[in-house]
Amino acid sequence: MKLSFISSLLLAFSFTATAQETIDKIAAQVGDNIILLSDIQSQKIQAAQAGMTLTPEMDCAMLEELMYQNLLVNQAKLDSIEVTPEMIDAEMEQRIRVIESQIGSRQKMEEFYGKTVAQIKNEFRPIIGDQLRAKEMERQITSEVTVTPRDVENFYKMIPKDSIPLINAQLSFQQIVIYPEIGAKEKEQARVRLSGIREEVMAGKPFSTAARLNSDDPGSASQGGKINASKGMMVKPFEATVFSLEEGEVSNVFETEYGYHIIKLIKRLGDDYSCRHILIVPTFDDAAIESAAYKLDTCYQQLLAGKITWDQAVVKYSNDEFTKLNKGIITNPTTGDQQWDAENLNQIDQQIYLLTQNMKVGDFSQPNLYSNMMERKQGVRIVRLMKRTAPHRANLTQDYTLIQSAAQNEKKRVVINDWVTEKIASTYVRINEPFQDCTFANPWMKR
Repeated sequence: MKLSFISSLLLAFSFTATAQETIDKIAAQVGDNIILLSDIQSQKIQAAQAGMTLTPEMDCAMLEELMYQNLLVNQAKLDSIEVTPEMIDAEMEQRIRVIESQIGSRQKMEEFYGKTVAQIKNEFRPIIGDQLRAKEMERQITSEVTVTPRDVENFYKMIPKDSIPLINAQLSFQQIVIYPEIGAKEKEQARVRLSGIREEVMAGKPFSTAARLNSDDPGSASQGGKINASKGMMVKPFEATVFSLEEGEVSNVFETEYGYHIIKLIKRLGDDYSCRHILIVPTFDDAAIESAAYKLDTCYQQLLAGKITWDQAVVKYSNDEFTKLNKGIITNPTTGDQQWDAENLNQIDQQIYLLTQNMKVGDFSQPNLYSNMMERKQGVRIVRLMKRTAPHRANLTQDYTLIQSAAQNEKKRVVINDWVTEKIASTYVRINEPFQDCTFANPWMKR
């Protein structure tokens, strides 16, 4: 049994809501948790979106996966495993940013799905919370599983030769990035501008109109700045302001990590609230980006002349906090590792694809403008192709880490299956038609 968190969860939410309106029969129950036919239908929609061929047998497999997740959640609750609102928000924001980077912007994402980011977050907070609880429960179950080099070798030898996977070309990249500094002058300009907008609102200008005309928040500007949220969903200064307001009151200008804000509270009920919001983001001027480009061009010339090594250049010039102390190595935002599948590179990061498609290992690009969609920042960067492997059958020399991970996952699978069998025996499980004829990997059907 393998826990698969729904990587395309947010891509399917609009279909999920529709499915649950029309299909609400209980397919199974694990402990206090019920699984609806609509939950399985949602999984099938996601599989179809991912290009998988749907078969009748998949319904049983998907139900078993959902029962397993619910078994983990049930045990996590018994063991008092909790996740904080901050953890849920961070996970949700990461998923939204990945989708945002693929679609192009938050506004385009909202237009595509017909829902605001706040509505997406509100809808999926409980789901993501349960996923994180299940993930932590599974981590605790398998925390002591390790593999030795002999285990890895034996695992590889047991794989039939015709089943050894073909590994696509894998790429690794490094970068040197300079983001222009936002100075006190730029911050003050943003604050003064927003103060002027607030004065117009207080003089009678509709807040919604002011938001549509001025707000730099792509997620809410087109909605007149409207946000529907619950406590824990927004950054702390924002929520502290929301919960200090009376209904209809407009806040003073305040600052968060995103820029300067004003809020008008529409309604608050317990931890839920509705408000309108205007964000003004301080921006650097052309001179700042030109200065960054000049610095990075100096770096580029020194690299070309061999006056400085790549590692030295990263430390000296880069101000990207995520790569500066790691030789500039870029993490794949989709997989979380440091390798990129050549066949998927254009879909994951078109900027890198265009810069490096004709490079040899060790080559680096000229300085180019760079838009960091995840951090919503613009800068200048040099990209270096660190490594490229040719397509090949997996082997212990080139792919030891991959095979080691597979061997460890197999040991974890055995531990998890034993745990599932033990927990099923002491957990209330009910499976309804038409799933009572399914053949499951674990003994869910108690005799």
